[in-house]
Amino acid sequence: MAGMVPYSDYEKALRRAWPFGAFDDFFAPLAAISADDAFKMNVEDAGDKYVVTAELPGVKKDEVDVELNEGRLSISVDKKESDEEKNKNYLQKETSEWQASRGVYLKDAATDGLTAKMDGGVLTVNVPKQAEKSNVTKVAID
Repeated sequence: MAGMVPYSDYEKALRRAWPFGAFDDFFAPLAAISADDAFKMNVEDAGDKYVVTAELPGVKKDEVDVELNEGRLSISVDKKESDEEKNKNYLQKETSEWQASRGVYLKDAATDGLTAKMDGGVLTVNVPKQAEKSNVTKVAID
């Protein structure tokens, strides 16, 4: 059981076994963040609203963009290195600049009353629901 690898991590495990795994690890910070490595996001249906939470440790609220466009809620992060960090002489640095974006479609999302709060590295977005409108129009035939 200890040797089992989850299917989603199978490719990563194969790369580690490859003789050049150390070479890949050296250049890993230069690689773009994949969807698997992007921030974690939960969407909860709380009756009269949706509650969307995103785990964003180490990210400041001015580095986050939340947008609701025709039912699609998008959360984008653009983590930048500060000028103070750029002037330091690091021997090893495991933090970096990165960008990630996640989205979810909420068909009955309302724009009125939309709120977002960042606390302790967790972004919480409350999206109120609107009464579902029927997009079907009955046409009388003359």
